[in-house]
Amino acid sequence: MSPDTVFSIASSTAMAGWMLLILAPRWAALIAFIRFGLIGALSLTYAVLVFVYFFRVEGGGFGSIAEVRALFTSDPVLVAGWVHYLAFDLFIGTWIAVEADRRGYNRLLQAPMLVATFMFGPLGLLLFYLTRATETALEPRKA
Repeated sequence: MSPDTVFSIASSTAMAGWMLLILAPRWAALIAFIRFGLIGALSLTYAVLVFVYFFRVEGGGFGSIAEVRALFTSDPVLVAGWVHYLAFDLFIGTWIAVEADRRGYNRLLQAPMLVATFMFGPLGLLLFYLTRATETALEPRKA
């Protein structure tokens, strides 16, 4: 399968997960499907790409920016990096959604956090943490 095809399938898989997470009812079975089905498939795809292509890139590694740049000159390794982002961002988004539901956050409050996580990863997590910190700061103190 070509890197373009893997990229397209992985991106569509992640998009389906995000649409379900933001728009669908949060049934336990749906959360399990996102976690173990979609994120699991993305993680498996990542593992295969890394094990097959990562060590083939001459000069590639994580010791310097030049080594990381070398890795990303390989389309399959670049796609692996993209799939890594897709899987981890969806994992964090699922965690935020479940935790926000547990805390009783309205879905309209959750939506910007989830969209920010989808688009910008850590920014969405930061929004969630700031929301939690504000909630905690506003709670009455127990005597």
